Amino acid sequence: MRAISDFAKLERLRRLDSDFDSTHSLRYWLRIWLPVVLWIGVIALESTALFGADKTSGPLRWLYQSAFGPVSNGQWDVIHHYIRKTGHFLGYGMIGLAWLRAWWMTLPRTPFIVNAILAVLGTGLVASADELHQSFLPNRTGLPSDVLLDCCGAIVLQLAVYIVIRAFRSDLLARAA
Repeated sequence: MRAISDFAKLERLRRLDSDFDSTHSLRYWLRIWLPVVLWIGVIALESTALFGADKTSGPLRWLYQSAFGPVSNGQWDVIHHYIRKTGHFLGYGMIGLAWLRAWWMTLPRTPFIVNAILAVLGTGLVASADELHQSFLPNRTGLPSDVLLDCCGAIVLQLAVYIVIRAFRSDLLARAA
């Protein structure tokens, strides 16, 4: 019985190994992984002192008040906080989708859940590095709760993609053989 279990494990590893086909061109791999690299670049840029709350408050307040009218300083502090946290959630949700797409295309025979887990792990790694970097900047704070928020953004957007695929293209989910 153990030999069958070991054989099944070896077969799964063989399938994973064959998924990573080195015969694809550099252009192919760039098309797959470049969105991830670009999103990491966006995150790295936004992680600098230039995008601290003290620097974004003025421009964001001007945009907000242009659309919704004036608010008091106290109201703005709360609104600004939620705008920034929403940015975390959505920005990392998007990088989570970039990771998901890259893993989905790199490992074409693996189930959706495996690619989604790899995507959340990639997102968590980038979020952790981002928060660690911010902890060394005078006008930024590195918070573990932001890593959690970032990973939640990745999970929620991936769940939305899963629901859409399940509803309209369930054949894509049956690709693991």
